[in-house]
Amino acid sequence: MSRNFKTIAALPGLLALALTLVPGGLSAAGAAEPAPPREAAVPTITVVQVATRHLRDVVRVSGLVQPQETVLVQPEVDGQVIEALRAEVGDVVAAGAVLAELSDRTLMLQKGQLVAATAAARAAVAQAEAQVLEAQAAADEALRVNERTRALKAQGTASQAQADQAQAAATAATSRLSAATQGQAAAAAQLTQAEAQLANVELQLQRTRVTAPVAGRIVARNATLGAIASGAGQPMFTLIRDDRLELRADVAEADVARLEPGQPANLRVVGGASVSGQVRLVEPGIDAATRLGRVRIGLDGDTSAIRDGMFAEAEIVVTERDGLSVPVTAVADGTEGRTVMKVVDGVVTRVPVRTGIRDGDVIEVLEGLIERDLIVLKAGAFVRDGDHVRPVQPAPVTN
Repeated sequence: MSRNFKTIAALPGLLALALTLVPGGLSAAGAAEPAPPREAAVPTITVVQVATRHLRDVVRVSGLVQPQETVLVQPEVDGQVIEALRAEVGDVVAAGAVLAELSDRTLMLQKGQLVAATAAARAAVAQAEAQVLEAQAAADEALRVNERTRALKAQGTASQAQADQAQAAATAATSRLSAATQGQAAAAAQLTQAEAQLANVELQLQRTRVTAPVAGRIVARNATLGAIASGAGQPMFTLIRDDRLELRADVAEADVARLEPGQPANLRVVGGASVSGQVRLVEPGIDAATRLGRVRIGLDGDTSAIRDGMFAEAEIVVTERDGLSVPVTAVADGTEGRTVMKVVDGVVTRVPVRTGIRDGDVIEVLEGLIERDLIVLKAGAFVRDGDHVRPVQPAPVTN
C-alpha cells in the first residue's frame, strides 16, 4: 500500500520532465506545436563575367612548302662536251652567273673560217663598187657621144651609120652599168650572209658558258663532267627563283571566300620552326572530289630553317579586333537562335545574343550583353529561365 502511494505521488514530476523534453511543449489543447518550415535549397552555379578581349578570326590550313617559281636551265648549244661545272646544289647565284662551261674548240674553228669568208666578201663588195664606178663613167661617156652624133646627123655632118653606132655603144654601156650594179648588190648580200654566220658562231661561243637566267638557289644539278650537252634531256640545273618559298595549303570550301591576297599568316613546320607570311594567291577552283580549295602563302623573313617539301600548318588572320566575349560553353544554340543564361540578383534569365568572331574557347558577343554581365558558364547546366541560383565565379588560375 505504501509502495503504490509513492508511485502515484511521483507521477506529476515525471509528467513535467516529459513535457520539457518534447519540442514546442503542448498547446492549450494538449497537442505538440509544429516546427517552423525550412527554406528551399538554392543551387550553386558557376558564372563568368562578360569581358573585353583581343580577338582574332583565323583560318587554319595545312600543306607542303614549295617554290614560288622553279627555273630550269638547259644548254642552248647542243653537241658540246661539258668541260667545267661552276655551281653546286645549295648555292645561291646571281643572274648571269656562270654555272657550267662547254667545249668551244669546234666553234672556234668555224669562227676562223667565217672570219675569212667575211673578209673575202668585203673585198668582193669593194671590187663590185669599183666596177660600178667604171661602168657608170663609160655609160655617161657613151650617152654624151650618142647625143653629139645625133646632133651632127641633124646638121648633115654625120652619117646614119655613125649615129647608129653611137646609139648601140650607149645602150651597151648602160647594160654594163646595170650588170655592175647587180653584181655590187650580190656582193653586199654575200657579205651580209657571212657577217650573220659569224655573229651566229660568236653567239654560240657565248652560250658555251651556261649562265643563270635569274637569281636564286640551285636545288638540283643533273650536269656531269664529260657528258654531251643536249637541250632534249633533263635540265642541267634547277633553280628556285630569288629563293622564294610558299606554302600551298588546302582550305575548307566554306573558308575559301573569306580569304584574300595580303592577309597575314603564321606558319609552323616540323621541329617547331615558325615564320611569318601573307596570302599571295587564292586559287579560284574547288577540287570536285575533296571539296577543298587551295591557297598560296608567301613566306617572309628568314626562311633558312624551311625546306622545299616540308609539311607546314598555318593560321591565316582574317579579322583582328577588341570586343566583348564569353566562353563558347556559355552559348546555346536553339530554335530561337543563340542564347546565354544571364544571372541578375540570383535569378536566371535566358537572353538572345548575336555572336561574331570565335577565337579558341571564347566567342565574340555583338549584341545582347554588356561588359561585366554575369552569365552561366555552361549553357547545358540544369537551370531554367526564372530559377534562383547562388552564383560563384571560378577561382583565377595561378602558376
